[in-house]
Amino acid sequence: QVHLVESGGGLVQAGGSLRLSCAASGSISRFTGMGWYRQAPGKQREFVANTFVGGTTRLADSVKGRFTISRDNAKNTVDLQMNSLKPEDTAVYYCNAMGPGNYWGQGTQVTVSS
Repeated sequence: QVHLVESGGGLVQAGGSLRLSCAASGSISRFTGMGWYRQAPGKQREFVANTFVGGTTRLADSVKGRFTISRDNAKNTVDLQMNSLKPEDTAVYYCNAMGPGNYWGQGTQVTVSS
């Protein structure tokens, strides 16, 4: 069992940046993958980015070149650096830990104004 808490969301103008952080209540080194997903109003939750043991990362096409994911096993955190934000990035962003198990945080709201 692990408890995930997201922080760093807020309101930003288009073109701006935000850094989201996910803090875990325990060690994240045991999880194969750590990642971020988002859910916009009226839409399904979608994949944004994840990072795997060994350092491999994967990003959704919609955020490539703008978002970066990083994982710190010593601090038990996973961060999402978001640059060049667009209004369509507006969503609740959720942290995820998987393998073994599948855990979610409560989410943090990101709103990008045009």
